[in-house]
Amino acid sequence: MTTQEITAALPAPKALRLNEIALFLDLDGTLAPIAARPQDVRPDPRRTSLLARLSGALEGRLAVVSGRTLTDVDRILEGKVTSVAAVHGLILRDPHGRVTQAEPHPGLAEARRRFGDFAARDSGLIVEEKGLSVALHYRLARAQAEAARVCAQALADETGLFLQAGDMVEELRTPGPTKGDSVAAFLQMAPFAGARPVFVGDDATDEHGFEAVSETGGVGVLIGPLRPTSARFRLAGVDAALAWLEAAL
Repeated sequence: MTTQEITAALPAPKALRLNEIALFLDLDGTLAPIAARPQDVRPDPRRTSLLARLSGALEGRLAVVSGRTLTDVDRILEGKVTSVAAVHGLILRDPHGRVTQAEPHPGLAEARRRFGDFAARDSGLIVEEKGLSVALHYRLARAQAEAARVCAQALADETGLFLQAGDMVEELRTPGPTKGDSVAAFLQMAPFAGARPVFVGDDATDEHGFEAVSETGGVGVLIGPLRPTSARFRLAGVDAALAWLEAAL
């Protein structure tokens, strides 16, 4: 059976048993719909309430693992989740609120400058600075997709930055921990240690998370369209993911 056939056969996940698991959630495309611009994603009462209740029911075994900055995660989730891995794992805030992060790569300044120059060609191109990475979004300028990929790859080759391709975005980030590394780190900490991990995410940036939980006896849940993945289960989209999480409470 091909990878595509395996993916197409992914079933919906069973109901969560919150007393047994540690839950790791991506943000964009999982807890919140993808927006045309990153800044367009805002707090939502349903999501905020859900996360507060989940955190209590899980006795703290809840973490958000996102490509966004820590500040942005807290803004969107209204500070309801303490344990967060931000910028794809380069920043980690532990269950006690202590923050550790990688040192920024010296090539970021050149990447910001070159992405800025590239973005000047189309008003739909957006450059997002994240401190430890810089992202070029082309969702509003899809005709620039191939040129954006070429630009990002050239910069990665020149600077040594890691090229993190995403959904309508090319991101150059400081080499270092991934989402999967963050999951592994959390699983060494109380209250996560000893629980069965479940990782929920939507795109290629979440594959490291799916792989990390699979290696420790857990499972991944893919959100959104079918694609080759290490996840074992799938839900159709954000609304289905939220409903599945709510049903566990």
